[in-house]
Amino acid sequence: MVDTHAGTGLYKLEVPGEHEQGIGVLWRQREHWPVLADYFAVIEKYNKKGKLNYYPGSPLIINEFLRVQDRAVFIELHAQDYATLKLNVAGVNNVAVHKNNAWQALKAFVPPRENRGLVLIDPPYEQADEFENIALTLTHSLRHWRNGIYMTWYPVKERRPIEQLHRAIQALGGQAHAVEFTTLPTDVEQRLNGSGLILINPPWKLLDVLKQTLPALATFFAGETGTAQARFIDLSAATTESKA
Repeated sequence: MVDTHAGTGLYKLEVPGEHEQGIGVLWRQREHWPVLADYFAVIEKYNKKGKLNYYPGSPLIINEFLRVQDRAVFIELHAQDYATLKLNVAGVNNVAVHKNNAWQALKAFVPPRENRGLVLIDPPYEQADEFENIALTLTHSLRHWRNGIYMTWYPVKERRPIEQLHRAIQALGGQAHAVEFTTLPTDVEQRLNGSGLILINPPWKLLDVLKQTLPALATFFAGETGTAQARFIDLSAATTESKA
């Protein structure tokens, strides 16, 4: 497992804050979402008496599901975040933390010696070339590790860079899909209207689970004033799209 933009691993949730419209809402209704029970169990581990004060980032979530024989590599460039992450995963076996540029560092870890695993790419999108870097990185990684599982998050704002990324992924061939989850109309490109995932070589039945879960989840978050949509785009060959 390689996490390219690992962050600090654990976040204090301040009020007011963005989480109040996301995990804060879902947390209060968690008993109605049994499909997410394992996810909620990880969050609960870092919070006392059911009160939501902290949110575990991807490194801590990943750590909860590592088996004895598994390894995880966490990459973080920013010095303070790197130092905090080191503290948050201290004492965890089979975990390595590297302070490095994700786009360069990933080349050293692909392919892994196990020749199987997952690469999570989750940049902050603070730079204008993030979408281009993703396309270049996936092109290089797939050339060296074709059977790896890759999951890349992107914000749904402006459509043009998203469409360019989709075309670049489609040109690589293989099994690839894009899944998008929006709760606001996509006609305002400056705001975060939703989230998307590029899934390359997705695990068996993952897409089936997402197709069953995401439409209802989008409707839940959109509420009465939003516009819910879940999109599933096949990037493996000729693009076909389904919406829910």
